[in-house]
Amino acid sequence: MRCLVLASGFGTRLYPVTADRAKALLDYGGKPLLTHIINRIPLSLDVSICVNRKFESDFRRWQSSIDRRVEICVEDVWTEAQAKGAVGSLAYWVEQKHIDEELLVLAGDNYFEFNLSKFIAAYNGRNALVAVHDIGDKRKATQFGVVRLQGGKIIEFQEKPTNPSSSLVATACYIFPRRIFPLLQRFCAWGKKDNLGEFIAYLVSQDEVYAYLFAERWFDIASLYSNLNLKH
Repeated sequence: MRCLVLASGFGTRLYPVTADRAKALLDYGGKPLLTHIINRIPLSLDVSICVNRKFESDFRRWQSSIDRRVEICVEDVWTEAQAKGAVGSLAYWVEQKHIDEELLVLAGDNYFEFNLSKFIAAYNGRNALVAVHDIGDKRKATQFGVVRLQGGKIIEFQEKPTNPSSSLVATACYIFPRRIFPLLQRFCAWGKKDNLGEFIAYLVSQDEVYAYLFAERWFDIASLYSNLNLKH
């Protein structure tokens, strides 16, 4: 298994905060969010971080500030209009890096405190696994991908539903078996390259997908900064 951190977005939803800073490098608790994420990844895993050209130099500086070896994978895009999207970025690097093993995929804009080693241990070796969190409020769940479970299996996935069936939301922490990569490429070939939640919904319709339910703290950095109403 190896780890891929998706951090090549432009964060336009948070402008002007992210006009000159990548979301993954926004500060939380005195250090970049990405540092929190990297510190939670087991040392046994090789880590690659997908970034864009606009923020490449910022990620290179960050890379030199940490003690762990990580690979910076640069997509040749400078603007939001050129962006590959989260699904497109994932598919692109699976192909470019010839990845043929299980893949731990983390979004670079999500903060979490659950133990990734336990998450990995819960993976059954065959089916995709999604980290799921109960945010305790259906109204807030409208901003996320909402799941319905049967035992440990995800039987329904709704991306940002108007009337959520529950307050259980999928976080951007996944384990994908290599056997689903053809489905990933097929999904991208249909032009659906932006939202990973939509890919999970598609995967649920095609295969068995399981949930790892955790109670530890989690949030989307965009939601945090929006709530703080930061202007610069």
